[in-house]
Amino acid sequence: MKKSQRVAGLMEKLRDGSDHGDLLDPGYTGFFQCFNEQRYYEAHDVLEQLWLRCEDGNRLFFQGLIQLAGAFVHLQKQFQEPEHPKHRGRLRPAVRLFRLGIKNVAPFGPRHWQLEVAALCEMCEQMTAAIVASDFQKNPWHPERAPKVFLN
Repeated sequence: MKKSQRVAGLMEKLRDGSDHGDLLDPGYTGFFQCFNEQRYYEAHDVLEQLWLRCEDGNRLFFQGLIQLAGAFVHLQKQFQEPEHPKHRGRLRPAVRLFRLGIKNVAPFGPRHWQLEVAALCEMCEQMTAAIVASDFQKNPWHPERAPKVFLN
């Protein structure tokens, strides 16, 4: 199955479960639904569709959210397989993506598209600080206390 078909199927499922109606793009609301279910790669995929279509000033905002989801992909994979040769080195790339994502979304704060941007950036800065403080040895992400991000 092609990526476009997989994402289209995922979008259809997300559209059915959205509680935001037609107010926001389903790719945007789907991002948060996937993120909160710890499906960070899928969150990236569904928002990527909106980012690719975007021609206005929101392009960097969406790109930043995608980068933040990518950072969480790194943390999740490193947590799941900390000794795996490929996954044990994912903390540095996670920090790079956190920093890029924060740089791209922060200018839209404190609130944009029903998202508390400032709070999201603060949470990501805390994750980054914890990793750096451990000299890239400890992963602060854990599935039982994984952060959630809600629209309001």
